[in-house]
Amino acid sequence: MLVLIGCFYLLEFSASAQEQFQPLFQSNIAAVTLDGRAIFKVSGAENLTAQERAEMISTKLQQAATSTQSIEVQVKPINQQPTLWVNNSYLLTVTQEDTQNQNIPEDQAQIWRSEIQEAVNISRKERSIDFLKKTAIKAFLVLSLGILLHWGLGRFWRYYLRHLFRFFLPSSPGSNQADLSHNLELFLTLTLAGIRLGLWTAIVLYITNQFPFTRILSYRLTGTLISTLTSKLITINKASYSIPDLLILVGLVWGLIVFAKVITDLLQSRVLNATRISRGAQEVVSVIFRYAFISLGTIVLLQVWGLDLSSLTILASALGVGIGFGFKDIAKNFGSGLVLLFERPIQVGDFVEVGNYMGTVERVGARSTVIKTLDQVSIIVPNSRFLESELINWHHDNPISGLRLSIGVAYGSSVEIVKELLLSAAKANSEVLSIPASQVLFKGFGDNSLNFELRVWTNKPSRQFLIKSDLYFKIEALFRQYKIEIPFPQRDVNIRGSVPLELSPELQSVIQQIAQNQNNGYPQNLDASGGQNSNP
Repeated sequence: MLVLIGCFYLLEFSASAQEQFQPLFQSNIAAVTLDGRAIFKVSGAENLTAQERAEMISTKLQQAATSTQSIEVQVKPINQQPTLWVNNSYLLTVTQEDTQNQNIPEDQAQIWRSEIQEAVNISRKERSIDFLKKTAIKAFLVLSLGILLHWGLGRFWRYYLRHLFRFFLPSSPGSNQADLSHNLELFLTLTLAGIRLGLWTAIVLYITNQFPFTRILSYRLTGTLISTLTSKLITINKASYSIPDLLILVGLVWGLIVFAKVITDLLQSRVLNATRISRGAQEVVSVIFRYAFISLGTIVLLQVWGLDLSSLTILASALGVGIGFGFKDIAKNFGSGLVLLFERPIQVGDFVEVGNYMGTVERVGARSTVIKTLDQVSIIVPNSRFLESELINWHHDNPISGLRLSIGVAYGSSVEIVKELLLSAAKANSEVLSIPASQVLFKGFGDNSLNFELRVWTNKPSRQFLIKSDLYFKIEALFRQYKIEIPFPQRDVNIRGSVPLELSPELQSVIQQIAQNQNNGYPQNLDASGGQNSNP
């Protein structure tokens, strides 16, 4: 309730400030002020502008209010024109241009005399010691209340409002929980900062308007800021726009983008998940809905803001040419993103390989695509890469993928036993599909081994490396159990003719033992003295 009162006071002050400072933005009218309060408005007269005349009158009234003499405001006719006098000191002459609401100068002079007398009495009352004491106590209470509200708002936003919003967030694993939580935290932080800023702005304005000295400074500062901000910077189609107008437009567009993101997340988590369509199709619908919502919303905002879009035709054409030359890569990636969304060669959840990157597609955006590798590292790939180079997609149309494992066994091994062991290893793996059935191919006779290839199929291509590793572990264990030898490369060295160097008896003994071991079919390590070393 107190926050609403503060916001209401801020709006009320803004409306009154706009009314007070409106004369500052017009060349033919200006406000006469006393202690930062506008009393009435005057126009230009003789060789003085309205602003110069208003400043002279305000200075005289300020001097009269700070003096110790009693104040008497009189109306005296001079040269058939009513004039206002303060303690027999000339103040101003009321002209026909000064009249308001179709009053005659004499009636306007009487109205101003009453307003000046009341404003001077209020100014003197506000300078009394009793008033300043009461106002200081009131300001202290308002300041203390502001500190309490500042703390209370933070506690309410961090605990109660956060839990309230989290209640509506989707909890299903397929939803983008991290992005929703991040957007929620950003929204809560920005709204809390905005409300706290509005609260302290209202408190500062309230306190400064209680004291005449600070009210004068506040009036001057506010007037300067408003006159600076309301100056027209851009003119489009005979309509001028100031800094606040541009800031309002930027704020509305930003709010539209955030709102579109929230609506899209809710659509995907609440509606599309219930339809049980594929994750990739959900992403396509969400992206199309989001950008269509932002585009239509921006057009509506520009129309409501007062901008005639027909006047931007030439500007849009020039901007399109500039985008084509200066942002050709961005435009190319954006166009590629549209092709990916509609043609759908890749979808969210697909396991793909593009260039040196291999991983699962996490998000297909308008400019880039996020791929999460097997090491859980996010790679942001421009969309044009998927259309310009070869792309391997293990999930395209059918997630079933074949894996090939090359195995070599030593000569003399039973090929039938090897085949049965390989099929047994494939059958024992739960991630290998039974249909299509696993196959063993005899690839041929190698230099040192009989070469086989085990072909298996799986519907989890993202786990292909782990599946291969498990199969190799199982194959090695089965080969060891059934005494199937995995060969190592061998080379025969033939020496023709006599050796030109004479060898020592120890070296000759070592060579003879090596030759004998090679003939026996197994290697042995020898120590430096030529003896056998039992360590393998």
